[in-house]
Amino acid sequence: MSQHTLSVLVENKPGVLSRIAGMFTRRGYNIDSLAVSPTEDDHRSRMTITVDASRFPVEQITKQLDKLINVIKVRDLDPGNMVARELGLFKVTTREASRADVLALVDIFRGEIVDVTSESMIVLATGTTAELENLEELLRHSGLVEMVRTGVVALARGGSTT
Repeated sequence: MSQHTLSVLVENKPGVLSRIAGMFTRRGYNIDSLAVSPTEDDHRSRMTITVDASRFPVEQITKQLDKLINVIKVRDLDPGNMVARELGLFKVTTREASRADVLALVDIFRGEIVDVTSESMIVLATGTTAELENLEELLRHSGLVEMVRTGVVALARGGSTT
């Protein structure tokens, strides 16, 4: 798989997300993850989109994005020169036998327990996609009930803007 992380700076206006999602749909591109958030400028938002570029060249995807109204800047981030993280919430059943295992995993992955009931715990963890996938796999053995992940957010390293 040829995973690429695109940073798309857009005008903060209604309908922008719909136009971008529509472009992906029309072209048959698949979005692996999508995170949208405000930036330091109230008039702009940043979309971090991860795509598998093995079926379509990433240059083709970025050119199509660049053509859209409200898109200010598109950047294919260099994996070796970016900081990328995800956030995950994992609900795990709390059988007495597995509770210590879950707590040990939370510690290893630098996570935290954000909710505890007699039936379950919710674990919050941040990290790379691979780290969260590893945690998810290990928690499956301890009674993973449900989970949600944010998708990747990323910024380029150094002094230049993303």
